Amino acid sequence: MLNSKDLYPTRTEEPVGMIPRLDPVIHSDEHGHWSGPLTDEELRGFERDGYLFFDGLFPPEEVEAFREELRRLEADPDLNDWDGMIREPESNEVRSVFGIHRADISDRFNRLARDPRLLDRVRQLLASEVYIHQSRINYKPGFRGTGFNWHSDFETWHAEDGMPRMRAVSCSIILTDNHALNGPLMLIPGSHKHFVSCVGATPEDNYRRSLKVQEFGVPDEDAIRTLARERGIDAATGPAGSLLIFECNTLHASNANMSPDPRSNVFFVYNSVRNRPQQPYGAPGVRPAFLGEREDFTPLER
Repeated sequence: MLNSKDLYPTRTEEPVGMIPRLDPVIHSDEHGHWSGPLTDEELRGFERDGYLFFDGLFPPEEVEAFREELRRLEADPDLNDWDGMIREPESNEVRSVFGIHRADISDRFNRLARDPRLLDRVRQLLASEVYIHQSRINYKPGFRGTGFNWHSDFETWHAEDGMPRMRAVSCSIILTDNHALNGPLMLIPGSHKHFVSCVGATPEDNYRRSLKVQEFGVPDEDAIRTLARERGIDAATGPAGSLLIFECNTLHASNANMSPDPRSNVFFVYNSVRNRPQQPYGAPGVRPAFLGEREDFTPLER
């Protein structure tokens, strides 16, 4: 059942175009803005660009422990037949593992999702207690790692999960050096100020294909061209252990990895407890819980 009260219509039959953002970027509650580790300059940068990059935030010994856990999950036979283990369409290599914040999947990443280096920054931006809407590892092996098309995460979470407002952020921890040649995440600064509506009805169980090759929820080329010419394109490159925080509506993509160097990142999606999903706004049914949490909204504790 589609949700009719929609501030950000998408997956429509006819083009809607770009809709000005109706939500704040830096949030506040009835008491005002929340305090936290982000400086005024960093808050202004997030407001302007829709993302922040922290070079080498996690030390090498922690990063190596994360990589060890990444290898364990990739080889875990108990995850082979799970829907949250996504493989490359051609090579069958692991592309993504979802639900990594769950203690039954990874105790280490469960603890990382609550790390104050992440949690304190996120709560400051959202002015709210938060829960994990989605978590995943993205693997992009050397030579064979495929890319991700341009998209806004919020467009997908709004259309297919029923996330009502733009009050969520993603934290991406770089586990292998991300450089210009191994398919780093590309972002259009300032694109979070516009909601780019997408054309085309969402098929039943679209997630089964979209996690491998995204065809629906992809902005039209004219919108991408317009925003990129106005704002440019930035690449989130840096050493392992760096942290990228990006706003839920920031347009991003990545190229295939044709270099010998693998590129692996951990993602945690934090959503405000005041922004709980409703019925999907542009899909015939809800996605599985490993893609969009619908039951456990317990605020995370450090």
